[in-house]
Amino acid sequence: MATYAIGDVQGCFDALQALLHECGFDARRDRLWFVGDLVNRGTQSLETLRFVKSLGDKAITVLGNHDLHLIMVAAGFSHEHKQDTLTAILQAPEREELLNWLRHRPLLHREDEYVMVHAGLLPRWTITQARDLAAEVEEVLQGPNYRDLLANLYGGEPPYWDKALRGWERLRVIVNALTRMRFCTADGVMEFHAKGGVDTAPPGYMPWFAVPGRASADYTIITGHWSALGLKQEKKLLGLDTGCLWGGALTAVRLEDRCVFQHRCQRSSNQ
Repeated sequence: MATYAIGDVQGCFDALQALLHECGFDARRDRLWFVGDLVNRGTQSLETLRFVKSLGDKAITVLGNHDLHLIMVAAGFSHEHKQDTLTAILQAPEREELLNWLRHRPLLHREDEYVMVHAGLLPRWTITQARDLAAEVEEVLQGPNYRDLLANLYGGEPPYWDKALRGWERLRVIVNALTRMRFCTADGVMEFHAKGGVDTAPPGYMPWFAVPGRASADYTIITGHWSALGLKQEKKLLGLDTGCLWGGALTAVRLEDRCVFQHRCQRSSNQ
């Protein structure tokens, strides 16, 4: 049995199938871990969502910001942007089944020494704390009153974690850290505008994983979200967003031996 961690697919279904062929993936014995952003901007978001859902417990995916955007649009709390490719899902005959499945995906997956999130972890969060905080959001998002969360989800304030936070501000900070963060200060103040490489950090900010003394440093963190970072392999970090959507590659790493598989992609016609 092998476990393949896969970067942001973003609706690039053909590239995903080609990558799985190159990996030799066998659904009878292997597992797939997706770092989030299954959908949007690529032209085959519906096919991607259907496929990953069909894998059942052979696939684990955490929610990314584009996945949450789809849920927001479907619920009427946001609108499709010019470059979005969500219409096919919104018009699919099994729309509600797909959306319900997506809404029940976790924000963080922990297994053995690995922790998978879409974007990152605030530097003061231990893994146990991060798992508990993610569960707070998941309980509401998967519950009957999830629309109340969606109505209060968007926004970048407050940009930092405080254990005294309550209500929607508390849940918003958790979601923003796990699905949107790239840079933060040593004290964990997040910045949501810079999207370039590590050398483009605003003054006083640094990549979240580079904060000295980060409380989660003993675990191997698997992330996506940061295409400008590219493939980043360190002993305790796997950054897997290699910009398939933008003409880069779709990347998989076999966790058992860190073997890397990549399928070179063409830039999406939607970009």
